[in-house]
Amino acid sequence: MSKNNIDFAKKLLRRGELVIFPTETVYGLGGDATNDKAIKLIYKVKKRPKNNPLICHFSNLREIEKYFYLNDLEKKIAKKFWPGPLTIILKKRKNNKLSKRLSNNSDYVGCRIPKNKIARKLITLNNNPIAAPSANLSQRTSVTNIKDIDPVLSEKVFILKSSQSSFGLESTVIRINKKKNIEILRFGSISVEELNKISIITKVKVIKRSSLSPGNMSKHYSTKKPIRMNVKEVFDNEGLLNFGNIKLKSKIINLNLSKKGNLNEAAVNFYHYLHKLDKSKCKRIAVVNIPNDGLGKTINDRLKRAIK
Repeated sequence: MSKNNIDFAKKLLRRGELVIFPTETVYGLGGDATNDKAIKLIYKVKKRPKNNPLICHFSNLREIEKYFYLNDLEKKIAKKFWPGPLTIILKKRKNNKLSKRLSNNSDYVGCRIPKNKIARKLITLNNNPIAAPSANLSQRTSVTNIKDIDPVLSEKVFILKSSQSSFGLESTVIRINKKKNIEILRFGSISVEELNKISIITKVKVIKRSSLSPGNMSKHYSTKKPIRMNVKEVFDNEGLLNFGNIKLKSKIINLNLSKKGNLNEAAVNFYHYLHKLDKSKCKRIAVVNIPNDGLGKTINDRLKRAIK
């Protein structure tokens, strides 16, 4: 990535336009979080429902504290996981300049500091936080590889190019409740098991649906082709998404998320392989059983929503 490219992206953001940029999770469709025009454009370009909130990306914790209240527990969790793929739902300070469209006029917004250096540099150059959902059309599969960006977006929006995402799944979204326990509002790149290791937290609870978090629609992350989960056989018209050493084979296309059975590797490959299968000659996608622990919970969550 050249200096000229990121400077051009900065100019676009400051004009209220959008930029597709890399993060460690998935590519984001970003706009200045303080600009109503830009936020409105994100929803329009993605064809995103207005009640599906956006995550606000910052370059450092000091900047977040200018816009939001953080209690001691939230600060401790932030310092442990940021920069990184964790989003924390925070309460806005009064009279802040963030667009109200970010969260459908709610006082609470999801915030995070991305680990990707290009993303943080872009935020710093913009001098304002960047609101960004994933860079795909609403309800469609997220993008971790630049080759998979939908032409509907790539023909309209400038792209800051980078290598494939290092985590491969969206950020985990949490909030701290009044009892000072973690509530998981969306499964993501930080597993339930990792959150349970935090000694200052007494309990981690999964909330199945919350209006405060993106990615909670029943139908989401969908491929163009239908998916079958937990298959024990592959039909002639199906492509196969395998995991580990399961002895199944497609006549059309075979992709293995991780031959070693490593869920971290599977997460990195997940969306890119779904896009590959979608572009292949198969009529349907067969997916083997993915262990429902660690990042497997997130992968299975995405598959279940894609099927509906």
